[in-house]
Amino acid sequence: MNVTDIRAMSEDQLGEQLLKLKKEQFNLRFQQATGQLEKTAAFRIIRRDIARVKTIQSELKTAVADKK
Repeated sequence: MNVTDIRAMSEDQLGEQLLKLKKEQFNLRFQQATGQLEKTAAFRIIRRDIARVKTIQSELKTAVADKK
């Protein structure tokens, strides 16, 4: 996931994307627990994507707060 793609999303889309990423993270943890996970680097990628989305969300919130 690219930062420019995330910045192009609306607040609702960011929330949906965050939910999707958290579900994917849960599925990866479940696969690891059952021994089915092959790409362990996927944890790192998903975790960083979640951080990117949360960062953009907080930037949007502070931008709205600064306007008031």
